[in-house]
Amino acid sequence: MRFPSLPISLLSIFAFLLLPLSPLCAEPPKAEIRVVSDIAYKSGGALTDYETSRCKLDLYLPAAGTKWPALVWLHGGGITGGNKDDESTAAIGRTFARAGIAVAAINYRLSPKATFPAYVEDTAAAFAWVKAHIEEQGGDPAKVFLGGHSAGAYLSSLVGMDARYLQRFGLAPNTIAGLIPISGQMMTHFAVRKERGTPEYTIMADEAAPIHYTRKDTPPFLILFGDRDWPARLEENQYFVAIQKAAGNTRLTLQVIPDRDHGSIAGRIPTPGDPAAEAIIRFVTAPAGGVQD
Repeated sequence: MRFPSLPISLLSIFAFLLLPLSPLCAEPPKAEIRVVSDIAYKSGGALTDYETSRCKLDLYLPAAGTKWPALVWLHGGGITGGNKDDESTAAIGRTFARAGIAVAAINYRLSPKATFPAYVEDTAAAFAWVKAHIEEQGGDPAKVFLGGHSAGAYLSSLVGMDARYLQRFGLAPNTIAGLIPISGQMMTHFAVRKERGTPEYTIMADEAAPIHYTRKDTPPFLILFGDRDWPARLEENQYFVAIQKAAGNTRLTLQVIPDRDHGSIAGRIPTPGDPAAEAIIRFVTAPAGGVQD
């Protein structure tokens, strides 16, 4: 018995359906990034229980390539709250890791359980740990940046301005490839003033203020703000930039992001096309390591 002949196109379809599944189709999709959680960045028998539990970081690492720049990122929360495990912080870590930038999202001790300068010391310790260990994960230890939002911006700026904190780890501020404070205080932080019993609106610029250490040879700065940020916060940073430039410092860029308030300036970083995220990526991946024309 002869079967009727079939058109070549139908034969091709039948043959395709009879083929085994391609091994490529059977494999799960490759991970976009790698995440390593809860790494202790401080160690030793002298640590308090609070330090042991709190001084940890999460790494968000690009899935491919090597020699990536790295960003040590500090969450906000007025130095009294916040967590590296917050979804907003995790989203920022994933966003930059997908862009080829390793992120170390850190926890630090909080006020009033810890008081100044404990949380600044934690910031320096976290930076030093990343500087010493990021190459083991594929990153470039010469391109480690430091930044954060709000309280995190204040802490990163103070570590970058006051050389004493990194000196304890055999490092100098110029080992920071660049500083990225977003909506931070450059005067003495209001949480520090509260610890001292100082009224909230008494402006201070003592040893707890980044601006206290004005000089011409700071690491490069990218300072970001929303156009609807908290009262006087933009002006505080504008003055910080002005006084650094008066001292001969030309390594500062201040950029105001439109249609952003104190929360959304960081909260919308994971949004595709976000101008703050794009500014950070340009700054971190610049050939000069944070220096922009």
